[in-house]
Amino acid sequence: MSAAPGLQTLHTHCLILRPFTEDDAPAYHTVVSDPDVLRYTGESPVASIAETLEILRTRPLRDYAVHGFGRMACVYQESNELIGFCGLKRLEMFGNEVDIGYRFLSRYWGLGLAIESAAALYAQGKNELQLARIIGLVMPENSASVRVLEKLGMQREKAIRFPGADRDFDQYV
Repeated sequence: MSAAPGLQTLHTHCLILRPFTEDDAPAYHTVVSDPDVLRYTGESPVASIAETLEILRTRPLRDYAVHGFGRMACVYQESNELIGFCGLKRLEMFGNEVDIGYRFLSRYWGLGLAIESAAALYAQGKNELQLARIIGLVMPENSASVRVLEKLGMQREKAIRFPGADRDFDQYV
């Protein structure tokens, strides 16, 4: 039996997009504990590798089991380093909308990796997973992420607020 389409490893020009494993916790901790990476997310830095492991278990690994897809580890092919994530996530709190999201270590910003990975996984969502609608959520002042969503052909639809958040995000479709 083959893997679900949303869990297949994909290769782009510079990246390997693969499912996360629990073994990724130390490398992923570098991403989720970096205040620069989290600046436009509304999240706080993760304090420990144990907490990072719990995030992997309750977010992407759970999403793979429940939905057959989720955020994917982004590995830079040249160094074989896990440098972030990209992928689709079902937002149960928003009526099961599917969001495309990405985060990368800041030393990899400006290389086009967000659009490279997002384009591949957006296409997979539309073509293989047959998702009728994919959204992107972004803080309006995060101009780099706005450009990525616009390059995917998405347009701002409305402002949206996460439960418990103190600010709005823009929703693109």
